[in-house]
Amino acid sequence: MSTLTIRPSGKTTEITPGSNLLATILAAGVAILHKCDGKAECGSCHLFVQEGRKSLSRMQALENAKLDTVVGVGSKSRLACQTTIVGEENIIVELLDFASGH
Repeated sequence: MSTLTIRPSGKTTEITPGSNLLATILAAGVAILHKCDGKAECGSCHLFVQEGRKSLSRMQALENAKLDTVVGVGSKSRLACQTTIVGEENIIVELLDFASGH
């Protein structure tokens, strides 16, 4: 089975294709802000995908539009609430300090 590693905590959890990335992170017991309940309205679940991008759903217009309004966005940026696990390679994500409650 494939795994999701969440930095900076180092927490690792098994992943299942079809699962939402935000739900997977929360189920692993890792705190991540998600003020809009997964509607891509706030951008608070912004994270960086360090490895395994091919195992994640393609970015849709709603997510792309919200990321355009978020400070600190880069080529590895995703919104956890809008991202579905679709493949079986291991994934490593990095939560931002403000998003992870640190």
